[in-house]
Amino acid sequence: MADTAAIDAVPIAAAPATGRDDKALHRLIFVGIAVLLILAPLVLYPVYLMKVLCFALFALAFNLLLGYGGLLSFGHATYFGMASYLCAYTAKQLGFTPELAILSGTATAALFGLVFGALAIRRQGIYFSMITLALAQMAFFFSLQAKFTGGEDGIQAVPRGNLFGVISLADDRAMYGLVCVIFMAGMLLIYRIIHSPFGQVLKAIRDNEPRAISLGYRASQYKLAVFVLSATLAGLAGSTKAIVFQLASLTDVHWSMSGEVVLMTLVGGMGTVFGPIVGALVIVTMETYLAQFGAWVTIIQGCVFVLCVLLFREGIVGLIARVVRRPL
Repeated sequence: MADTAAIDAVPIAAAPATGRDDKALHRLIFVGIAVLLILAPLVLYPVYLMKVLCFALFALAFNLLLGYGGLLSFGHATYFGMASYLCAYTAKQLGFTPELAILSGTATAALFGLVFGALAIRRQGIYFSMITLALAQMAFFFSLQAKFTGGEDGIQAVPRGNLFGVISLADDRAMYGLVCVIFMAGMLLIYRIIHSPFGQVLKAIRDNEPRAISLGYRASQYKLAVFVLSATLAGLAGSTKAIVFQLASLTDVHWSMSGEVVLMTLVGGMGTVFGPIVGALVIVTMETYLAQFGAWVTIIQGCVFVLCVLLFREGIVGLIARVVRRPL
């Protein structure tokens, strides 16, 4: 009897230890990312780094919807792009300070996410994806025709302004500091969402929606909530990008941007905490340093994507997680 009790107690005692080890590893990774962000401007161009961080936050937001909510959106550029437009417009035409302009763009993305999400979640699978694509095309043509967006010219020469009316963001170092704070805050928020009871229910709905419903969870409400959260964080990334590059254009709301964030998520590792960051780093680096090849960059990206699908479907971080046997 005593031996049996001792054997039965082993897995019970071991499980929490594994969880603590995973959390400790994640904390170490967060610290490592923070250290890298501090040291990176010493060797790399700050504007390039800010572009990576903006798209990494965008990919993290999309991964929250796809990797943990199980919802494949083909129109996530809508929230990224519309937030970019509103942020640029309020900063340039209304004289908003950068923090208020970013908040206005983020709020706009949340509103679009609420309206579009309420329509899209009525369907599942490929039908959901097609609805998001159709809505995104509507947003694109609205952006093309609306006067405040500047049409094909976009909104240019957006002033960076002074943060809280004190810190000038004209200096790339100050702007980089703000982008780092926004990125870290967004990443930590997403991490908290994933590991909260809400996040656990999301995973249950993703894995087996009928069973989750049978347990009493209102799946449609959870899916709408994660859709709005993902859209809001995508809007935060788009707003920040508009201030960094002082530009909002049709590229931000084009369907190809939606495809790009899907590519970042899959290359880095869908359903992993840190995968989208690696995916954004890979794709942005390719676009930046292979720009001399012109249109061939798209072909190179396609080849990288095909190799990832054929060799490691879990993505780069997913493969590493499988090797070290720890969730990343």
